[in-house]
Amino acid sequence: MRLHGRTALVTGAARGLGRACAVRFAEEGADVALLDVAGDVDEVPYPLGSAEQLDHTAALCRERGAAALVAHADVRDRAAIDAAVTAAVERFGAIDVLVNNAGIAAPSGQAVHDIDEADWRLMLDVDLTGAWRMTKAVAPLMLEQRRGSIVNVSSTAGLVGYRCFAAYVAAKHGLIGLTKAAALDYAALGVRVNALCPGSVRDEDEMEGRMLHEVARSLRVPVAQRESAFVEAQPTNALLEPRDVAAAALWLASDESRHVTGTVLTVDGGFTAR
Repeated sequence: MRLHGRTALVTGAARGLGRACAVRFAEEGADVALLDVAGDVDEVPYPLGSAEQLDHTAALCRERGAAALVAHADVRDRAAIDAAVTAAVERFGAIDVLVNNAGIAAPSGQAVHDIDEADWRLMLDVDLTGAWRMTKAVAPLMLEQRRGSIVNVSSTAGLVGYRCFAAYVAAKHGLIGLTKAAALDYAALGVRVNALCPGSVRDEDEMEGRMLHEVARSLRVPVAQRESAFVEAQPTNALLEPRDVAAAALWLASDESRHVTGTVLTVDGGFTAR
């Protein structure tokens, strides 16, 4: 029960890694505030997490003994973020952990010079500025408590480049820079900030993830071949499971990493070791 008595706010919690983190935190004793856009965004060319999926995440957390609060909010919308954070504090009294997981993988699939300016802005607004907005809303509460852990979910795309994913790569690199700067801002005040960089994660049915599917689609890899195509690039010859990433997030959220801040924890099966 490494998070007993604590509250974690997880963005992008409707499915995928957000759901995996929320459920794992609930298993370890945390109450959870679950935030997701809970609907599609016109400019994003694939379905995003739904309200029904977000409710299912909450149900899974409650099955594990957690209290769960659901909030529909777009991380581009500061008013919606503030309302969600206020509701979480009113319900639980504090926010001890923030997982900035909300993100999009597309529009992608183009060389740098072919990227539309609106698509570039959208990617950075969600994947980078969204994490800044959440931190701006939650960090003052943590600083007042003089405790807290912020986990920014970046990617191996925050460490290396990927062909035809320039906006995503730029956003995820920027998220690591934000992590390091915020860690220094808050280190003396008991609030830790770290980045988590997952590699290729399998689209597990239970977590309803589809990130690998969308990356493959942007690269025009046939859906039936998507797992085998990514496994070929893995030194371990296996994709990550959502629970592998959630376990790393749990460690960063817990007191087991109490002297860890400003670091980048890579969970990628050795992909970036080459």
